[in-house]
Amino acid sequence: MEHKYYVEMRGVNKSFGSFQASKDINFGIEKGKLIGLLGPSGSGKTTILRMLAGLETADNGDIIIDGKVVNDVPASKRGIGFVFQSYALFRYLTVYENVAFGLKVQKWPKAKIKERVAEMLELVGLTGLEKRYPNQLSGGQRQRIAFARALAPQPQLLLLDEPFAAVDAKVRQELRSWLREMISTVGVTSIFVTHDQDEAIEVADEIIITNQGKIEQIGTPKDIYKQPVTPFVAQFIGQSSIVENFQRFAGFEHANNTATHAVVRPEYVAVTKKEEYVRYPIHTEEGVIEQTAFRGSEIELKIRVKDTVITASRLLDDKPVEVGEKVNVFIYRVYAFDDKKAYVIENDALAHPDSVII
Repeated sequence: MEHKYYVEMRGVNKSFGSFQASKDINFGIEKGKLIGLLGPSGSGKTTILRMLAGLETADNGDIIIDGKVVNDVPASKRGIGFVFQSYALFRYLTVYENVAFGLKVQKWPKAKIKERVAEMLELVGLTGLEKRYPNQLSGGQRQRIAFARALAPQPQLLLLDEPFAAVDAKVRQELRSWLREMISTVGVTSIFVTHDQDEAIEVADEIIITNQGKIEQIGTPKDIYKQPVTPFVAQFIGQSSIVENFQRFAGFEHANNTATHAVVRPEYVAVTKKEEYVRYPIHTEEGVIEQTAFRGSEIELKIRVKDTVITASRLLDDKPVEVGEKVNVFIYRVYAFDDKKAYVIENDALAHPDSVII
């Protein structure tokens, strides 16, 4: 019988003494998907991963893999591959012996082990390094060997705990693209823990956002980025400036809900010099540049608008703006929130385009 979800958690709770690490966790993951578990440190991501792996036992609720409740199934019998952030390679074993380790434990025939190790090393692009030891490899190579070792026994589920944390930024970027491609090739259902939202947005098919032991939102990277549903997600995702009484800003006076605070993201702020064309003059505020910072292809700006500092940007090729300069500021959209919900609110100018003055 086909199950809609390959991996599920239903009503799962987990406490360590008086600290509740997981509170009523419910989610389902389809077969072959790559899922990002995203949240700040201490939000419960790794506890969820360890319960799936069988390294921690849930206090109550059910953990289901391929239609079977695995609550009482030991870690070694769950058919799970686990990749740790510190690689956890056996330093006195060669690359070949590291990748073959799980196969030997499962008592694969020698010829089959040799064939599978060769296949795995080709998959991770490290053929020819069989006789090297972990200390003879770069950080990126060590992490690829850790992936190969986890995938060798043909797990039904691959779990990765901050898999890119121990490598430098450039290698991390390369590994992200590589992991995405590799998971797609192998087709194994995978869940990775990260606190880096760029990583989750770039790599994952779906993201599960955790906070204080609870799941805040589940969705595609685009849905979560563009439609946050809770105050936490609105503030956590994206580069946010939080403003009070956002209805003060031009174009938001008629916002009709209970929210008093809002998140303003740089991509929804247009900054123009005083002599430049302004499309929506009656919905545009005056701001003063307080700070500029070079960010590669963009210049990041801190602008004071109505006693509030918001972050915006201009392209590197745009006419430069100076600290202290008065500029025009048009805010397209805000993410307003109250105690329970977040709301996407567009500037009135976009709802009534006839207000454009040419």
